[in-house]
Amino acid sequence: MHTNKLYHLFSFLVICSLFSCQEKKENVPAKKPNIVLIIADDVNWDDIGPYGNKNIRTPNLDQLAKDGMLFNQAFLTTSSCSPSRTSIISGLYPHNTDAEQLAWPLPEGKRTFVQELKNAGYWTGLAGKYHLGEAVTDDFDALYEMQWNDNIGLKGIDRKLVGDGSGCDDWIKLLKERPKDQPFFTWLAAYDAHRPFYEGISDNPHNPEDVNLPPYVPNTDGVKKDFALYYDEISRMDSYIGKVVSELEKQNVAENTIILFISDNGRAFPRDKTTLYEGGIKTPWIIKWPAKIKGGQINNELVSSVDIAPTFMQVAGLQPLKEFNGTSILPSIENTSVSIHEEIYAEDHFHDFEDYTRAVRTKQFKYIKNYYSDLPNTPSADIIRGLGWQSMLEEKEKGTLNKAQLKCFVTPRDVDELFDIVKDPYELNNLANNPEYSSVLEDMKSRLEKIRNTTNDVLPTVRTPDDFFRETGLPTKYRIRPRPSKAVYMKAQAEGKILTNPDME
Repeated sequence: MHTNKLYHLFSFLVICSLFSCQEKKENVPAKKPNIVLIIADDVNWDDIGPYGNKNIRTPNLDQLAKDGMLFNQAFLTTSSCSPSRTSIISGLYPHNTDAEQLAWPLPEGKRTFVQELKNAGYWTGLAGKYHLGEAVTDDFDALYEMQWNDNIGLKGIDRKLVGDGSGCDDWIKLLKERPKDQPFFTWLAAYDAHRPFYEGISDNPHNPEDVNLPPYVPNTDGVKKDFALYYDEISRMDSYIGKVVSELEKQNVAENTIILFISDNGRAFPRDKTTLYEGGIKTPWIIKWPAKIKGGQINNELVSSVDIAPTFMQVAGLQPLKEFNGTSILPSIENTSVSIHEEIYAEDHFHDFEDYTRAVRTKQFKYIKNYYSDLPNTPSADIIRGLGWQSMLEEKEKGTLNKAQLKCFVTPRDVDELFDIVKDPYELNNLANNPEYSSVLEDMKSRLEKIRNTTNDVLPTVRTPDDFFRETGLPTKYRIRPRPSKAVYMKAQAEGKILTNPDME
């Protein structure tokens, strides 16, 4: 009898224990997702396999797209390196960052999504290209910035990096050294495929005869070789992306980790980088998130890099900052039929050379306004010094370039440019003066002005002197590195001074 009572008591305690464990299990909060942002440097949206380029070797990006969601209508707020990055991290359009010109640092007082993640318990780290400014360094618990090895040429132009030149050397180191008891965010920034391009970086180099050339560059040996070297750098970066995915799997965190792959701007070729054409601001955008996203999905909704900050904060369970100019795209990730934007906005500021251009893009049309139409659409200085541009100059002297290929040389530029992207994906036929599209032009102008007014985007009162000579790509006396902040430039302007490099006087 006594034994029977003990048995029933023991059974009761076991049942209570089971219910207690079940209750605890149900009350355990879900782990916050880890977030990995991978940023390519100067890589065009259609220069990787997932977007249809069959002649470039990107097996790891191919797999990332198969395992995740590929966006066909993704854009950047600008086509310039540091302004694009400061826009991403701050969630602001470049003109609201006070870092809108190349190499202007993000100033103190600008909040970032990385700092917000860190405050919420995330461990944060960056490896590779930085290009954000001193004020942002404390946002990262660990910072492995790529280091320069030696200088080639005048004043540090066309430098080489420590390591293999990719800027990706410390990506895996960062992932391995992270604390294992915290959710993490990592900003993995390649230097590939930034110029200068060097031969011999690949054991299996791409064949110049296999590259895909846009119609606005000539089909010359020099241009094709330049593209092949660019392809080699993209493939090198792709190999590091494969290592990242493999490391996450080894650490058993891949399921609950969201990976976003983008580029900071388009490829460093004429009429791409530093322009607001598709080759400048359209970006590859692939998200892998096994816990939430079924593989092989395509998203055709408009998204912008200014949306990244609010999206990551919402993914982490945080309320996006009120000052953000973007919108979380999480609803469109969960349901690809959900529209986020009716249009996206992009801007072009000083990058080596002075410029001021704005664009608004819908799914069908793009409108570009060139405020400094007296200036030619000169590509960045490293492009001018590159093999492809030099080949274009030779063809220009011969008189063999067509209208599209001469576009970078033309002055004055058209003030207004309107393109039907669906019919004219390379933006070769300006419809701004076509009376059949007058209503479309007025609508697009109205959209642009509304965004400018809403976000306080105003034309500068003074133009910035070029840092390089447009003919040679060599530095002028106005090139200063490290480049002073916008505040320093504005102070000098108010005092009637023009900042110059004393070593170049």
